[in-house]
Amino acid sequence: MAWKNDQVNEKETARILELARACVKVPGDFVEMGCYRGDTSLILAEMLQRDARLREKVRCSVDVRRSTSPSATPSSSPSIYAEASQELGGKDAKKLWIYDSFEGLPEKKEVDKSVMGVLFRSGELAATKREVKERFLRANLPVPRIKKAWFSDLTPEDMPEKIAFAFLDGDFYESIRDSLRLVTPRMSDEGILVVHDYTNPALPGVKRAVDEWNNREKYSFEVILL
Repeated sequence: MAWKNDQVNEKETARILELARACVKVPGDFVEMGCYRGDTSLILAEMLQRDARLREKVRCSVDVRRSTSPSATPSSSPSIYAEASQELGGKDAKKLWIYDSFEGLPEKKEVDKSVMGVLFRSGELAATKREVKERFLRANLPVPRIKKAWFSDLTPEDMPEKIAFAFLDGDFYESIRDSLRLVTPRMSDEGILVVHDYTNPALPGVKRAVDEWNNREKYSFEVILL
């Protein structure tokens, strides 16, 4: 299904999906920090659902091989499945975790002000957790793990143990800084972290937060700046 994305343009959406697909075989779950109405979340969830269905086909295929192969034994069954699932990068389907305050944008700090004038006011881009959940249900997609909180209030325990793909869309300096603090320690070595609005002159705090973090952190994973 083609999902309309209000905050991420078509070219960026295609790029995000391309990068997310590249992480299907990477250990860990998918994370989105700043989901708003769930536009990007739905796109990621649909992709993960297709991956889950493919994994289920592999399981069914393995079951058939177990039942029809005269040489199949209980001890050999695990190796049969491991061989079949290797192409998928592991036996478990990935989960999607999304985070948002669901109260709109916070108060803009000095570091977030731009020469473009008064844009992105406090309270804008507000949605509700219930609205996002209902969109998933209407789309017949698995409801992700949805956490309602300001990013500054989140702790490492609120994050998945391992992250394969992360999309950060916090708009402001502190939101991106807090997202990086939470996400980067749990990224898989072959994972991809995408930061939205890095090149957006209306949101200078995003670039500053990323640049400051890059100056003190060394990554083993890939960082993509949109």
